[in-house]
Amino acid sequence: MTDGWDWRRPGGGPAPAGQPAPGDPPHGAGGGGSPWWSDALADPWRDPYAPAAVVVPAAPVVGADEPEPVVDPDAPGRPGIRQVVLISLITALLAGSLGSALTYAFLRGGGQTPTLGASSGQAPALAQRKPESLAGVAEKVLPSVVTVRVYSLGGTSEGSGFVVSADGHIVTNDHVVSGGPGKATVIFNDGSTAPGTVVGQDPESDIAVIKVAKTGLKPVEFGDSDALAVGDPVLAVGSPLSLANTVTAGIVSALDRTMQAGEPGGPTRYYAAIQTDAAVNHGNSGGPLVDAAGRVVGVNSTIKSLVADGQEAGNIGLAFAIPINQAKRVTQDIIGTGKARRTVIGAQVGGTGAASGAGVRLNSVEPAGPAAAAGLKAGDVVLRLNGHPMTEPTDLVALVRKYAPGSVVTVEYRRGSARQSASVTLAADAK
Repeated sequence: MTDGWDWRRPGGGPAPAGQPAPGDPPHGAGGGGSPWWSDALADPWRDPYAPAAVVVPAAPVVGADEPEPVVDPDAPGRPGIRQVVLISLITALLAGSLGSALTYAFLRGGGQTPTLGASSGQAPALAQRKPESLAGVAEKVLPSVVTVRVYSLGGTSEGSGFVVSADGHIVTNDHVVSGGPGKATVIFNDGSTAPGTVVGQDPESDIAVIKVAKTGLKPVEFGDSDALAVGDPVLAVGSPLSLANTVTAGIVSALDRTMQAGEPGGPTRYYAAIQTDAAVNHGNSGGPLVDAAGRVVGVNSTIKSLVADGQEAGNIGLAFAIPINQAKRVTQDIIGTGKARRTVIGAQVGGTGAASGAGVRLNSVEPAGPAAAAGLKAGDVVLRLNGHPMTEPTDLVALVRKYAPGSVVTVEYRRGSARQSASVTLAADAK
């Protein structure tokens, strides 16, 4: 059986005469083409041995029947030469105008355009500080602060000082100049030096005055040490450890801290000190303690340390300054008369008034002295002086010397079991 047309084996001979060749459509009984076989040539199954092929459509010819491209009329196009030139010109004009405006504003404000790699000849802008800043206060005070150097057979003593008058008077501590021959070398803030002569000194208040022959000096501005409060900011200025023009900052950590100081074999110094935590070291002695306005409120004099006597002491946050009201009074006495007056109450103090240490007992009272005139007697226990409690004999001596002769102070005391008060007019000693 065949499927309607003559089949032959592969490799066989030709079909018999009168028969259709393989691949040709068979003829019907009438000799015409069979409509059933009209798609035989396209049928891969027409011959079991005919090769089957996958026909890939040919690629379309470019340009043949290609649709016309669509262009968006609102899409941005490539800028032309005129547009590029116009944009560049406008940009250059705007940049030039802006640069001119900034330059005008900068120059009008007093600034200068710095040149890289070269000095502008003026202080950098960062060096400018407001007068009320700590840097502004230091700038104000430093030209008036000096280093005092005294040469003697025992060696060289060095401390600090500050100018108090335009004609060359300089204040320092007595213990800075006490071992010298009455001469000193004064080194100023700008590095210049001048010989100085000790005009006078008061060992008990630890104040000395030096005079130099130099013009163009800038004296300090004095403040009011009685107006200080605990917590007020202060600066200590001087030459600690020979490091000139040193500024340290702190606060007033206590007021009327009674001090008894002095070297072995020397005079005993008493004063009601300003206590500060500003760093003060050897060499700061005699330098100024200034307030936030750059006014001198104290003379740095003493430090506390944990080292044993005779060893080098360093700052541990406890330094003491002579109140400027007292130092100024002593300085004026020295400049005016060559010596200072000492304020006294006219009584000798002994131990404390009770086992608890409340108050100090008067061992004796001078008959014509201020205490006697106010009604105080030997054996009375002074409890307070102008509100300051008395716990040690040193307290009464130091606080009395804080005030000027002629000052009136209130003394609270106990006589027996009765508490009383009296107004005492302090006086100057007979020395």
